[in-house]
Amino acid sequence: MALARHGTLSASARALRVNHATVARRVASLETLIGRALFDRRAGGYVLTAEGKAVLDEASTMDEAAISILRRRDARTELSGMVRLAARRVLTERFLIDRLRGFHERFPAIDLEVIGGSRIVSLAKREADVALRYGSPKDSELVARRVATITFGLYASPTCRDKLNAGQPPAFIGFDQESDFIAEAKWLARQFGDQRFSFRTNSQTTQAAAARAGYGVALLPRYIVATHEPDLVEVSLGERLPERDVWLLVRRDLKDVPRVRAVTDYLVEVFQRDRRLLAG
Repeated sequence: MALARHGTLSASARALRVNHATVARRVASLETLIGRALFDRRAGGYVLTAEGKAVLDEASTMDEAAISILRRRDARTELSGMVRLAARRVLTERFLIDRLRGFHERFPAIDLEVIGGSRIVSLAKREADVALRYGSPKDSELVARRVATITFGLYASPTCRDKLNAGQPPAFIGFDQESDFIAEAKWLARQFGDQRFSFRTNSQTTQAAAARAGYGVALLPRYIVATHEPDLVEVSLGERLPERDVWLLVRRDLKDVPRVRAVTDYLVEVFQRDRRLLAG
């Protein structure tokens, strides 16, 4: 089901939290057991065969039954157990991680698993229980609440700023090509796509470090600079800077499960307390 959904071994492996060789081995084992090819291997990924589509229909029924069992487990009322939270890596590393210590002290029997990264994690498929995402959600099966607005600035080292003030053309720090789906990457490409990018990385934490090292100008959330990068200075290039709304999402069938409700209530509390920091 994961390979049919994601289309490649690497994407399926990330969703299942195994390596791609494990996915390939399991699919090959299933095909051997059934005695039919379930996928066509193509340059762009894996595509279901006719037999594969039929097996997928049966597997979907099994998947729904498994999820039903997990929902029964979720009906427990005690404040204990695991809650999986998905959030952007930079938000996790530079904002949440220090503030989640208070949650651990308040609810010592609830274990948190935080999934950081740019990939969209599916709540419907139980890849996570709660998610923090940028942009308004479109899935009506999720309960959504806007908890913050994040503002951005263009930042550089003082030496780089002085060179810009002296008339030197700016060099930029941006995202790699595989991160072109990220809104900040699109904004940079739209505003400065015809100019030089001296450094690229999919990590905004690394982008901040590159700006500190003098590689050029980076688009960064203001809260990162305020809390972790005192040596960076803001520069103005005459552009209207982006903002991102942060939404807290939870599956409708989980919103009143005590351990999940404890996590979502605590996150709302954290974002309300630091809304001025996030808004710049």
